[in-house]
Amino acid sequence: MKKTYFYLFLLSSLLVLLSACGQSNEQSDSGSEESTDQRWEEIQESGELVVGTSGTLIAASYYEGEGESQDQLTGYDVELMREVAERLGLDVSFEIMGIDSMLPAVQNGRIDVAANDIEATDKRKEEFNFSEPYKYSYTTMAVREEDNSGIHSLEDLEGKKAGGGATTIYSQIAEHFGAEVITYGNAPNEAYLRDVHNGRTDVVINDYFLTKFGVAGFPQFDIHLHPELKFHPTEQAVVIPKGADKLTEEINSALEEMREDGTLTELAIKFYEEDASRPPEEEIEELEGLDL
Repeated sequence: MKKTYFYLFLLSSLLVLLSACGQSNEQSDSGSEESTDQRWEEIQESGELVVGTSGTLIAASYYEGEGESQDQLTGYDVELMREVAERLGLDVSFEIMGIDSMLPAVQNGRIDVAANDIEATDKRKEEFNFSEPYKYSYTTMAVREEDNSGIHSLEDLEGKKAGGGATTIYSQIAEHFGAEVITYGNAPNEAYLRDVHNGRTDVVINDYFLTKFGVAGFPQFDIHLHPELKFHPTEQAVVIPKGADKLTEEINSALEEMREDGTLTELAIKFYEEDASRPPEEEIEELEGLDL
């Protein structure tokens, strides 16, 4: 009889323990769900979406006008995020910062999201949520027009000087092929492109659309788009804190509406003169051996 009571007591204790573990797991799951929605709830409570962007990328994020009249922030990414915020019933504000500080600012909560022609790579997806792509493109180069800066293939980047941000995908590509990267702060296109013109650097590797408009903006420089090299197809998306799934869902919903009603195409053509909201039809060279 004593043995029977002992086993009953032992069984009862195990059931209590398992029940407690189950409650702990349920609380943990619930806590995870609350954490997932916390950023979205905070944004709704404040009524404002804070977006990090550079203000220095012609066609994507830049200031319109010249001199004293250069005070209106605009561009594809900027107007896209204004439209997203409006459809979510939110005000929007923009924090101007360099690309190298933008992703840390998403992580530490200084900004809610980042929109600055940022590529959604597999490596970045380990640390951030991303919206669905709102822009499709590929990579090219700005080089000196007289001789293509001596670059006829990607292998010719060996020993060249490439202007770029310290943490960009484009700088990683340059380094992969043996170029020395000359880094800048949150500098305008003019600084990068002038240095190619005057020989301080040899090349700027960047997005096709941004490079096209950057080069066109400074006809006085001896530079052009490389006429042959088109590589590394890309997808650009909104950068969102890791685990902020409800915020991601809401932004994706707004972007899907914009795609369906033609707003994305309209904005892309307005700023890029081509429908950058859809993948390019031409064949673009894939790069192997890069952990981007």
